[in-house]
Amino acid sequence: MSTKSLLILHGKQATNEEVREAVMAWRDKGHDLAVRVTWEGGDAERYVEEALSLGYTTVIAGGGDGSVRDIVHAMMTSGRDDLALAILPLGTANDFATAAGTPESISEAIALLDAPATACDVIQVNDHYFLNMATGGFGTEVTTQTSEDLKNMLGGAAYLLTGLTRFSEIQAAEGSFSGDDFEWQGEFLALGLGNGRQAGGGQRLCPDALINDGLLDVAILPAQMDLLAGVRELFDSEARQDPKQEGLFVRTRLASLQIRTPHPMNLNLDGEPIQSTEFNIRVIRNRLKLHLPPDSALLG
Repeated sequence: MSTKSLLILHGKQATNEEVREAVMAWRDKGHDLAVRVTWEGGDAERYVEEALSLGYTTVIAGGGDGSVRDIVHAMMTSGRDDLALAILPLGTANDFATAAGTPESISEAIALLDAPATACDVIQVNDHYFLNMATGGFGTEVTTQTSEDLKNMLGGAAYLLTGLTRFSEIQAAEGSFSGDDFEWQGEFLALGLGNGRQAGGGQRLCPDALINDGLLDVAILPAQMDLLAGVRELFDSEARQDPKQEGLFVRTRLASLQIRTPHPMNLNLDGEPIQSTEFNIRVIRNRLKLHLPPDSALLG
């Protein structure tokens, strides 16, 4: 059966020969695959609008987590509820695609269009939408302060290097968290709100999150905890499995969450920082269909 989709390709990947060959091979199989290349801010949103006007209800995000975020936001604000998304992991870290088990091979990733898409959750924070993870505290500082040159040179490891070099500058944030039967207030060093499992080049803040369970995984590292041990737990698989580290993070799962802070705080939504003292967060269940591997660890 032929498919019809529109690929929104990040401008940095315009000359990627693997992408070109995979697209041509997919077309040779009888599939309708249009391509648009981003050039400046707002292009992703404009191309989603164009895709819908041309009758494409399946969009492919060719880029990293930021590209996925931009496209998901545009798809959500379109008001349509019949849309599907596929992902070609072409970014620096590809945190969502990595956790989902999306093939690194572009041709294999495109081939996921052959299988039915799965209804998955999207997270809304105030008037913003994201698919993977929101971070605050240490994670946000690392992600926003890592240079593009360093990411190009080191890939996901660049986030870890930036974190280590700025380690002495990390300061605690303060906030109150409430939702369902959960209440927590105090100072914290790191915060993860996960629809997916990892962010910032491999920080597995929410290692058990599922993208189709209707729940948001919350991970808070209180200020009185050891930040260095927390960082080791995020990046070191052995540290995560060390029973002595159990209880390092405050964890819960819920369908909605309110965060209030005495001072403006940055919350990073898959690479996009938004600043406020009030964050109203909710899970929109089964809102967007995703073409993921059938055995993806993110599917319950």
